[in-house]
Amino acid sequence: MHTTSGIDPITLSVVRGALETAQREMTITLEKTGRSSVFNLAHDYSNALFDHYPEMILQGQDIPIHLGSLIPAMKAVANYFGDNIHEGDVIYHNDPVYAGSHILDCCMYKPVFYKGELVFWAVCKGHLTDIGGPVPAGYNPDAKEIYAEGLRIPPVKLWDKGERRDDVINLIMSNMRARRNQEGDLNAQLGACRVGERNLLALIDKYGLETVRVAIAELKNMADSHMRSLISSIPDGHYRGEAVLEDSGHGLGELTITADIEIKDDTVHIQIESPPQVPYFINSYEGNSMSGIYLGVMMFAQVPPPYNEGLYRCVTVDLGAKGTLCNAQEPAPHVNCTTTPMETLTDAVRKAFEAAAPERVTASWGHASGINIAGIDPRTGEQYVTMVLASIISGAGATQQMDGWHACGPLCCFGALSSGDIELLEYQYPILIHRYGLAQDSGGAGFYRGGSGTVWEVEPLDHEMTVIAFGEGRQIATMGAAEAQNGWLEPKLGRLEILQDADVSKSYIQNTLTHIKPGQRARNTNPGGGGFGNAFTRPVNAVLKDWQQGLISIEGARLDYGVVIDAETDSVNEAQTATLRQAQTIVA
Repeated sequence: MHTTSGIDPITLSVVRGALETAQREMTITLEKTGRSSVFNLAHDYSNALFDHYPEMILQGQDIPIHLGSLIPAMKAVANYFGDNIHEGDVIYHNDPVYAGSHILDCCMYKPVFYKGELVFWAVCKGHLTDIGGPVPAGYNPDAKEIYAEGLRIPPVKLWDKGERRDDVINLIMSNMRARRNQEGDLNAQLGACRVGERNLLALIDKYGLETVRVAIAELKNMADSHMRSLISSIPDGHYRGEAVLEDSGHGLGELTITADIEIKDDTVHIQIESPPQVPYFINSYEGNSMSGIYLGVMMFAQVPPPYNEGLYRCVTVDLGAKGTLCNAQEPAPHVNCTTTPMETLTDAVRKAFEAAAPERVTASWGHASGINIAGIDPRTGEQYVTMVLASIISGAGATQQMDGWHACGPLCCFGALSSGDIELLEYQYPILIHRYGLAQDSGGAGFYRGGSGTVWEVEPLDHEMTVIAFGEGRQIATMGAAEAQNGWLEPKLGRLEILQDADVSKSYIQNTLTHIKPGQRARNTNPGGGGFGNAFTRPVNAVLKDWQQGLISIEGARLDYGVVIDAETDSVNEAQTATLRQAQTIVA
């Protein structure tokens, strides 16, 4: 392997492996020591390492919506404190005005010093189960401004030169519900940062600071080279992609986000256009929007590792005017932004790149359409609150070679999210989970079928439970590709249903806050991934197999694929199928 810096390839590989191990151990620390189910079951956190500049030198295989925003956030935090950064400091932050993603994603930054010199930053961002404000779990669909959503934390030191700031920590924790969980997760973040610091210092002790810095520079150059090689293979020109954000049901109407890209040699400029910001919690500030854009780039690029800030040297971004949906400014409400409009922004960017290179087209992943729950635990008298991340597990999009993966989304998490064990959720909270599985007919129809979304059904035990629905994908189906069309739309959409005695008493297709009692159930269904190609050309045997496995119904087979299945004989009625498919060809 040739290196531009002249560093020994074996040393480079060892340093790279040590950095990756440091990050992975941070992740394992969070999983094993986190108090809330969002941490220890769902893994809604991300870890990254930065150098002294500060530039990201390694991002984990974590949540994309966290990682992209960490790049501008790290710089905002470092600039805020300037020279007032010392050994033993620990900084905390969630404010989108300082490039945070949304206020539920609280980030811890630990500067790493070696012989008195700042050499690294160990950084950990995690989704807290609550951030104060009028609505448990932070998602307030009635918020008209950011002040009505929860506690904003501009960059602040929790440890100052090694001294714990109990006054600051107490102020933060006193504004949050379920304090025991919040304190446990805060300690888990501190442990992760300390593990990262320990491993980074051990690496320098073994190889020396100069060798480590040369290796890191080489790794950033490698990432830069991979991305430039891809961009240079695309014809120069201007390309456009757009995606529609569905009407949330609050009178805003559908909102369109547009991405224009200009390819020139080995560089790309991305120009975003979005409507004016709205008095609703779907505005996205700069840091969060950068995550959406970077995810769109990476979905298209699929370049090999290493993954660090070098990837984006050849990418410039203009988010459009301040005060717009994707470049919001204070006091715009924003908490839903990490799913909506981030996923729509990602789709627009990805489509613009695919217009430049149609041979790389894929279908989109399902968007997040989930619920949070909260209440008073009758067993302890304590308040509980959690984001039910199992409820946002949607389907992956189909590609040009294969069906989409089931239960792998949503798009904003891109496979990094875990639903956790049902039994552990029932142990931790006073709930009974009646159902968790794949949602039939939810995968987008196509020659290659989209992955199935999920359905999650819960009942509160001995108390009244608050249920907050958030996200989208309840009115507009996941985008397919290569002329994929759904014949049966309704099962492809997300929805929240309230059940009484097993019958649906109310159904919601918009963000809402409601309450249920014992004997009632909240059933949340997520959309599946988009399909690829003409569904009426999907092999008949593949459609039959999908039915046999319970992925589609007899009605879904007929409406989506033009395949008539005889349930009694467990076979396809070939004559009726041929007639249906021929009729569809004539109409087309």
